[in-house]
Amino acid sequence: MKETPTQPFIAYLTSLASQGNRGALADLRRGLTAEPGTHPAMFPYVAPWVPETQRFTWREKVYYIVAALFATYQSGSSGAQLTTNQGNFGSHCRALINKKPQSGSFEARFSALLKAHRDDLPILLRQILSILRGEEIPINWDQLFLDLQQWNSESHIVQRRWANSYWTYRETEPKETQELNA
Repeated sequence: MKETPTQPFIAYLTSLASQGNRGALADLRRGLTAEPGTHPAMFPYVAPWVPETQRFTWREKVYYIVAALFATYQSGSSGAQLTTNQGNFGSHCRALINKKPQSGSFEARFSALLKAHRDDLPILLRQILSILRGEEIPINWDQLFLDLQQWNSESHIVQRRWANSYWTYRETEPKETQELNA
């Protein structure tokens, strides 16, 4: 899979985790209890990273969403342990299925995520991330950050990429091979 360059904001979050800055991570986790971008404890850690042109937009909310999810995911672990520069959220969910088969409700959650309105993303992502966290599946935070910024694309490019990574292509045997094996 293609490596994603590290976004400066994600590098900053990773540094908070690797330095063991539990106070900052605790403040960031509190963001999951409020509308993205409204919890004052997060402001000192997130606001300096949001470009002026993105303030009061969906993209600003993505900074707050990703910061809160990252801090929650990294709690109780070393920062680098649950971070990767490979794949997207769909491939991380596929990695979970490959590691430990899940019930049909997991696939239903993933499908609901793909259909979700952007305002519902923090809750749905948190639910799935808690399952991934339980199995210590590393997350490509750079890609998640970029993907959430494009969530509302008319082409649904992010949702299609995630779906293609989760429901991978399964090549079938040619018909004559199947007949020979019968």
